[in-house]
Amino acid sequence: MRKLWVIFVASISILLPFLCNSFSSETPTDRRVLVLLDDFAIKSSHSLYFNSLKSRGFDLEFKLADDPKIALQRYGQYLYDALILFCPSVERFGGSIDLAAIINFVDSDHDLIIAADANASDLIREVATECGVDFDEDPSAMVIDHTSYAVSETEGDHTLIASDDFIESDVILGSKKIEAPVLFQGIGHSLNPANSLVLNALSASPSAYSANPKSKLSAPPSLTGSAISLVSIVQARNNARILITGSLSMFSNRFFRSSVQKAGNPTKHEKSGNEQFLAELSKWVFHERGHLKAVNVKHHKVGETDEPALYRINDELEYSVEIYEWSGTSWEPYVADDVQVQFYMMSPYVLKTLSNDKKGLYSTSFKVPDVYGVFQFKVEYQKLGYTSLTLSKQIPVRPYRHNEYERFIPAAYPYYGAAFSMMVGFFIFSFVHLYSK
Repeated sequence: MRKLWVIFVASISILLPFLCNSFSSETPTDRRVLVLLDDFAIKSSHSLYFNSLKSRGFDLEFKLADDPKIALQRYGQYLYDALILFCPSVERFGGSIDLAAIINFVDSDHDLIIAADANASDLIREVATECGVDFDEDPSAMVIDHTSYAVSETEGDHTLIASDDFIESDVILGSKKIEAPVLFQGIGHSLNPANSLVLNALSASPSAYSANPKSKLSAPPSLTGSAISLVSIVQARNNARILITGSLSMFSNRFFRSSVQKAGNPTKHEKSGNEQFLAELSKWVFHERGHLKAVNVKHHKVGETDEPALYRINDELEYSVEIYEWSGTSWEPYVADDVQVQFYMMSPYVLKTLSNDKKGLYSTSFKVPDVYGVFQFKVEYQKLGYTSLTLSKQIPVRPYRHNEYERFIPAAYPYYGAAFSMMVGFFIFSFVHLYSK
């Protein structure tokens, strides 16, 4: 018995650091990140990117992708908040990790970064496909652009792309403009048209195409122009976030430090936009930006403070909710003018835009419709770059009781007048008839 107790205490001591630092709704930023590599040399060749994550408080654990001891969870608890796959050529993951394990990891509200290259294995392509993008089926194809390539001392094959066609969203890429083009060298992908959740974060130019740079074109390329996505992002319905790119090199120190000049543009930038672009994008992927939470949902009759068990038709009520955005270190009031509430039963009977006090409080008031039944207060807020908010609160609405109706209905006043006139006329007639005898 004593031996079992020692084993239990030892297990708790091992797991306690993981459980204490786990992702939570109060501090939504990912902290524990597993990085799977093809080779440990990537740890040094991409150190600037990894150091930028560490400087923001992330705990990175590096392992080879085929390590037989790797696992995403233990005793039913996930050991990591996010997963980075910098292992484009892996044919089979080690340990308990496989395609299904990675998809379940994302389905359990965890985040994922996938970086492939020209040597991308079928396994990495399958993971990307499950996330909503399709890499070029030709394994020898790369993105080529004879117009928007990066100028270099050697002419080359124009596979080193300089792109500045970014997604237009301050919440995803930050408010500071990325001045220098981003260097990209790798394979392109297309977005699955059936998946509305995947977005193009960095596009190729209209003159780009995907083909084998070492051979002449024998047929029109399958991927051309702006349909080629260089970097894509996904926000799943459970608010898990994913970044997918076909260029592992764009994360490298060499690309971070390279000067860049886009063909046809005389401006030469001393430093590429890779570091800023990927740092800002990782802030979004790891929920340092664009993460919302709603608290203190309240409703009550006008002039009261307690929440009733039900409402009566035509009651005047007030509804309020507080919404905050995570800034990376603390919760700040979220300010917007497009948050709406529905009073819903099969369809919305009331749709009101909530006013805000610039301090996070959103509120409105309205009259309960003249229809009784079981209603819901519903807030379904979806905005580009932000986590979605889905709030629902059920409340019954009853009709008037028999003793709650008005004694006199204003609309019936003409009938009341006619009845009164008839009654007066009857009394006058009776009186005259009685005394005339």
